[in-house]
Amino acid sequence: MRTTTKYPNSVKKTMEKLGQDIKEARLRRRITKKIMSDRAGINYITLTKVESGSPTVSLGIYAKVLFVLGLLDNLYNIADISKDKLGTTLEAERLPKRIRYKRGEK
Repeated sequence: MRTTTKYPNSVKKTMEKLGQDIKEARLRRRITKKIMSDRAGINYITLTKVESGSPTVSLGIYAKVLFVLGLLDNLYNIADISKDKLGTTLEAERLPKRIRYKRGEK
């Protein structure tokens, strides 16, 4: 029996936008689906899934497609920790208020 994974709406919309952006980038470059799938080393159906924003396609496939389009640099900084405001705030809260030394460690 096959199980299906439920994705939050925000994930679905984000993936659909990514797929649409990839499709538009391909069309602007006047690359056919056949040529694009050959260059990325994937089959035509997988490219169709990528362009529809399917969350079941691996990140590696998305990376290959972005590489072919010359857009891989956009993926490089996708989860850059220097832009993680929440993580930085939480880390700052964990800092000790003061540091105590044991005798003889100064």
